[in-house]
Amino acid sequence: MRTVITFGTFDVLHIGHIKILQRAKAYGDRLIVGISSDALNFSKKQRFPVYPESERKSIISALGCVDEVFIEESLDLKGEYIKKFSADILIMGDDWKGRFDNYKEICEVIYLPRTEGVSTTQLIAEIKKYG
Repeated sequence: MRTVITFGTFDVLHIGHIKILQRAKAYGDRLIVGISSDALNFSKKQRFPVYPESERKSIISALGCVDEVFIEESLDLKGEYIKKFSADILIMGDDWKGRFDNYKEICEVIYLPRTEGVSTTQLIAEIKKYG
């Protein structure tokens, strides 16, 4: 059994999120998803997510391609999460390309292309414009 792990905020769920999770699952038998905590998201993007971490966790947990979800508290703990879940593969969007190559010692690292034409930041801006 091959375990795949990936991480993200997954705020304002859109087709790009669905596609990357489906593609990640295709690399293994089990897909584990780390949801960035609200505090971690603020430290990365200087804004809190639209949906709180508990709701984002529930939303991602409901997807058929996802087997388990947990809250990611720190970017610095990725290696610990990989070990904890015995992940064989770490998959991230290619906007992070090279950033997690240091984990190649403990698992395979794959960067998948993001879905073109869609981003959470753009969606939030559009919603604010018309809201």
